[in-house]
Amino acid sequence: MRIAIPFEKGQIFQHFGHTERFKIYDIEDGAVTVTTTVNTDGSGHGALADILKKIHVDTLICGNIGDGARRALTEAGIEYYCGITGSADQAVDTLLKGHLVSNPDAHCDHHGQHHHGEAHGEHHCNE
Repeated sequence: MRIAIPFEKGQIFQHFGHTERFKIYDIEDGAVTVTTTVNTDGSGHGALADILKKIHVDTLICGNIGDGARRALTEAGIEYYCGITGSADQAVDTLLKGHLVSNPDAHCDHHGQHHHGEAHGEHHCNE
């Protein structure tokens, strides 16, 4: 399994289409074996799904995400968990334990708001 997270300063970057880098986690036998960071070179919403597909990502954990990006990820065969906040590493750990819950209502249609004031453990965007 290979997981990608829009990443900034250890946290899940909350605007998928504007992310400048992804943290990539390679998973084997239910544990993280390797992590790397991949720069997006300023690619937009549609190109990001293609970047992830080319580097063989099969799972994305993200904050807010628009409908176009959702369609592109689905077409690329990438499963995604949206509306997730807090530490990128903690989100991966929560996913591996089977407790990460996606929020299907975490849309990115309010440009300019990148962070939401929720407690770390909730993993939901409250929009």
